[in-house]
Amino acid sequence: MHVDVVMPKMGESIQEGKILRWMKKPGEKIEKEESILEISTDKVDSEIPSPTAGVLTKIVVPEGETVEVGTVIAVIETDASAVKIDTGVSAVPAPAADLQPPIVPSGRPLEPALRTGSVRQKGGDRFYSPLVRAISKKEGVELEELDQLAGTGLGGRVTKRDILGYVERRAARPAAEVRHEPTVQKLALKELQRKYPAPLYEVVQMNNVQLRMAEHMVRSVQTSPHVEAISECDVSRIVDFREKHADRFEHQEGFKLTYTPFFVDAAVRALKEFPLVNSSIEGDKIIMKKFVNFGLAVASPTGLLVPVIKNADEMNFVGLARAANDLAARTRNKRLSPEEVQGGTFTITNYGIFGNIIGTPIVNQPQVAILGVGAIRKRPVVLTDAERNDSIAIRSIVYLTLAFDHRIIDGALGGRFLEQIVSSLEQYDFSRTF
Repeated sequence: MHVDVVMPKMGESIQEGKILRWMKKPGEKIEKEESILEISTDKVDSEIPSPTAGVLTKIVVPEGETVEVGTVIAVIETDASAVKIDTGVSAVPAPAADLQPPIVPSGRPLEPALRTGSVRQKGGDRFYSPLVRAISKKEGVELEELDQLAGTGLGGRVTKRDILGYVERRAARPAAEVRHEPTVQKLALKELQRKYPAPLYEVVQMNNVQLRMAEHMVRSVQTSPHVEAISECDVSRIVDFREKHADRFEHQEGFKLTYTPFFVDAAVRALKEFPLVNSSIEGDKIIMKKFVNFGLAVASPTGLLVPVIKNADEMNFVGLARAANDLAARTRNKRLSPEEVQGGTFTITNYGIFGNIIGTPIVNQPQVAILGVGAIRKRPVVLTDAERNDSIAIRSIVYLTLAFDHRIIDGALGGRFLEQIVSSLEQYDFSRTF
């Protein structure tokens, strides 16, 4: 039997996705759960596994097109004897059934976000999805304006990103100027190509993750007055413990013991002592979080992502290690869902893995602080004993940077919070590990 592959529902707020790359061609065999394509949403890029084993017989939606959740994008035939290959691509993607969502072999319906598909806007010749119509109504965008909008979806369809971008540009410029948006975009591209001619230059479009990161970082700097505090931390005991127990941990858990869970554990405990650092700001109100959703900045193939360990304050050391390893691996393999990069209350970024010893990270909005971890290096340090005698020893040292939002965290609070983390690491209780 044939199985329809649909644009998956990646999260409650995700209504559409862009097909970045088909990883299989018509006629190729596919195993169940094998990656079949890569999609991009406004939250994260992900590789999508096949819902069944069989042969890919048809690709309905080509690379580069954006379609709504629930739209049929490919067809898989599970019966080898009934395979009929279609190497063509449909001009318009077939929407999921209006009344019933598509069925996968397990018998469980895939939940489409919009089962009504695209509908014709009254009085116009173009089709607009319910989501686009809802946004245009809310923002006061007239049908005449929609009809003049250059859509980036399949067949020139106006997508959520198109309408939101139009609304943002319209607010910043006179309405008459917006009407000529396609011309403005083409002129801008030609101007860039003129300014940076080939072959000495190449104009490259930012990918989805890079665009979102750029927007997020600019917004953070514009929103929060950033202040940084830097402390030196002696992690010699942790380094020795890891070297001694690394093999046993890997045999027990199936993955390598890194320094990450030690830093996360120390930060989570400090957040419990200083709850204001685990908050956010809305207007003139401070939103205190009674839970810790810990963000881990991870370098993915397409750019920096921050997957989140939900309810990290309820996990022990091994639980934090497992969660950190799982999220990091799935980030690099593009297996994250949008929900897994949302809802963080505090973030840690480890630029030390690239050999950097000190950095000044940008706060991950709407959070109010971020911890930066540098590379661990052996250094000569001065030790003072109880008799106040000084000596020089070789110790494993790391520099920790706390960047924080000075609107609600002053130097005293930021300094005490950072020193609490340092103290926890230097006097780490290894009985709580494994």
